[in-house]
Amino acid sequence: MTAGEPRGAEKEQPKELLSLLPPELIQELQQSSAERLQAELKEILGFTNHQICMKEAVLLDYYVCGFWWAKEANFTPTQASFTMAVLHKLLDNIREKQMSLVDNLVDFSKVLSVVCQSPTSDESTSSLLDSKEAAALTCFIRNSLFQKYRLYQHLFTKPREELLTGMEKTIEVFHCQDPLAPLEQGIPTHLYFQ
Repeated sequence: MTAGEPRGAEKEQPKELLSLLPPELIQELQQSSAERLQAELKEILGFTNHQICMKEAVLLDYYVCGFWWAKEANFTPTQASFTMAVLHKLLDNIREKQMSLVDNLVDFSKVLSVVCQSPTSDESTSSLLDSKEAAALTCFIRNSLFQKYRLYQHLFTKPREELLTGMEKTIEVFHCQDPLAPLEQGIPTHLYFQ
């Protein structure tokens, strides 16, 4: 951390997922339970306060859900690694570049079009994702990120911890003279008329 960086800047950035989740590690993680996966990703990302820091909790959940979705979609380790890299890139576009939703969608479509193109010169090599897998990935990212885009923008642009610690609320409690007095509607009519 340099003198010009704010305190906690190193905790703001998850480590680069593209280099930390190679296909070999992903193959190992695909065999694990959800709890073990969360613990491993927490360690890889360097999240130490995910129990109390909303930003870390949201990011950990985002990556765990993305990985679990790739596992449930029966993606190969290479495809799952690509999925995690795309998820990281899209979040990085929000956090670092502060891209609008449209710009991030265009960037996602460029990445996806490059990966889905079948090479014309060598027919033995296939694209990383076929059209069904690309459509499924697009649907997942639409539901997990793009529909909640403004929330992610807010998460990365507003200092949430300061808002929570600096907020003070006053609550007034209504005091009743006789709290055990029954309501007229709550007692049987034959008792009311006695």
